[in-house]
Amino acid sequence: MATPAAQAQDQSPLTSIVEDWIASPHGNRASESFIHWNADGAVPENCATCHSGPGLMDFLGADGSMAGKVDAPAPTGSPIDCVACHNKAASEIEQITFPSGEMVTETGSSAICMVCHQGRASADAVNAAVDGMDDDVINGDLGFINVHYSAAAATLFGGIVRGGYQYDGKVYAEKFAHVPDFNSCTTCHEPHTTKTVAIDQCTTCHEDIDTARAIRTTPGDFDGDGDASEGISAEIATLHDKLGDAITLYGSELAGQPIVYDSHAYPYFFNDTNADGTSNGDEAAFPNRYQSWTPRLLRAAYNYQFVSKDSGAYAHNPRYAMQILYDSLEDLAASTDGDMSGMNRP
Repeated sequence: MATPAAQAQDQSPLTSIVEDWIASPHGNRASESFIHWNADGAVPENCATCHSGPGLMDFLGADGSMAGKVDAPAPTGSPIDCVACHNKAASEIEQITFPSGEMVTETGSSAICMVCHQGRASADAVNAAVDGMDDDVINGDLGFINVHYSAAAATLFGGIVRGGYQYDGKVYAEKFAHVPDFNSCTTCHEPHTTKTVAIDQCTTCHEDIDTARAIRTTPGDFDGDGDASEGISAEIATLHDKLGDAITLYGSELAGQPIVYDSHAYPYFFNDTNADGTSNGDEAAFPNRYQSWTPRLLRAAYNYQFVSKDSGAYAHNPRYAMQILYDSLEDLAASTDGDMSGMNRP
């Protein structure tokens, strides 16, 4: 009979990989990402690519179907499993098409990640929705446009793919290029757990840090707090908070209806019925969704959500994240006399 020590020595690398995957977000069968459609009995075609292993296989054409679209609803209870990413079609991806319609050349291990982690909307969708409307006039035909979740690839490619809302006359950072050894999804994230690399792999270049969020590569103060030594993630966080405040101010003063954000409830922006600045349980419900949108407010709210839903924006493309936040603040300030003092656009 084998001893526990012998069993541990006999454990194959494949067993460790499977255990890592089971404990990861991609393998979490109880996640809302995979159980949301259980009551419906199937994952619809427009969601199946990223919310079902068989759906991703269908989109890739790895199941023998035409690549580039999902032909039928996918089964529920099917997370993104091994074969969904480890198949011939996935390994042969050469281009990724983003929601804006822009195509980028991408091969190697990052390509399959970018199929899903690109969001579902773009600046183009916002522009199409507000076309011909007055910036500060409420339009009942407008509704919040949601980029969706974890659009890391859209942040990474920045101005090239227009994942965030990009204002006319502004220049935006393009693909964020890191050092060669850490310039792909799978060199910064362990591919089976999805966890980020150990910080000691960063300290060769970024000395005197104890967390990736403390890294910064530029001396500028962008958020106006006077601290140019804090991690770039803190600069982004402060700009994001200031944009939230500016959206609140605009909702009350210009749209005439207080607005409140809730990161966990669709469609995220609601009427702040008691004007207390916080989302209460009764407020964060679809019937109470915010419906007093103006084009100016919608553009800013889209960018607020874009940054909110990419928790790694500070690593994926910090300049792009700060640029769209700054420009949103600047645009709102044009109508509300908001205070931009001390802030700088990267």
